Amino acid sequence: MRIYVSADMEGITGLVDADDVQPGGRDYEQGRRMMAEDVNAAARGAVSAGATRITVNDAHGPMRNLLPETLHPAVRLIRGRPKIMGMLDGLTADYDAVVCVGYHSRAGTLGVLSHSFMGHEIEDMWLDGRPVGEIGLAHATAAAIGVPVALLTGDNRACEEMADWDPSVATVAVKYAHDRFAAELRPAEEARAAVEKAVAESLVVRRTTPKAPESAALTVRWQSASVASVLQGIPGVTVEDHRTVQARGTLPGLYRQFGVWMRVAASLTDQPPYC
Repeated sequence: MRIYVSADMEGITGLVDADDVQPGGRDYEQGRRMMAEDVNAAARGAVSAGATRITVNDAHGPMRNLLPETLHPAVRLIRGRPKIMGMLDGLTADYDAVVCVGYHSRAGTLGVLSHSFMGHEIEDMWLDGRPVGEIGLAHATAAAIGVPVALLTGDNRACEEMADWDPSVATVAVKYAHDRFAAELRPAEEARAAVEKAVAESLVVRRTTPKAPESAALTVRWQSASVASVLQGIPGVTVEDHRTVQARGTLPGLYRQFGVWMRVAASLTDQPPYC
């Protein structure tokens, strides 16, 4: 059994603030250790379920948060950027399941460190008219590749978002949002034990990969009208209004194209996330 782990950071046990998850933040070094422990809990669960290969993609920010020597010996780590498939880089139909560790809710929700990919620069996103963030887009793209998402960990808002997208996916809430930068935390040992147990249990359940649409529409509203204006230069991108663009196509192609949109946006703006 081959398991793919996409590891974000905002939904990791104990982390609530930008200083916990951004390089240079006063608690970032502790945050990256906490991230490794949640990933290791997922890896232990996967091993106990019979996984023969565990690939972990460091999917947060600079994608160099996880230190190889801190990880479970069974883990193969994908580290660094750029990555053509970003948070799902390296995922192929050869894998049996995806596990999303440390995920967060989409922009506009009152979840811990909630946003959609780019802090405040992305105000809203829709996939076929349905509000979507990192959770829904990862789920839909994995389905298009042919791999089901088995489990997600994060705060309670992230878990609710995943349940709304696909109630068959198991979830583990490691903290409970009180606001965007405040939460009630589960004790670390308790949270990691829950992650390990849930991963082990979820991977022995036979899952059917959700059917991906033959064609999809991805719509993004940016904070900056300049981003939407420049994106018009990409073939297939249409402008809905001064700040909103749309493209139609198939996943995972749309996911790859969205990565290009973000690189364009990053070149035009200089706004740190969470401000």
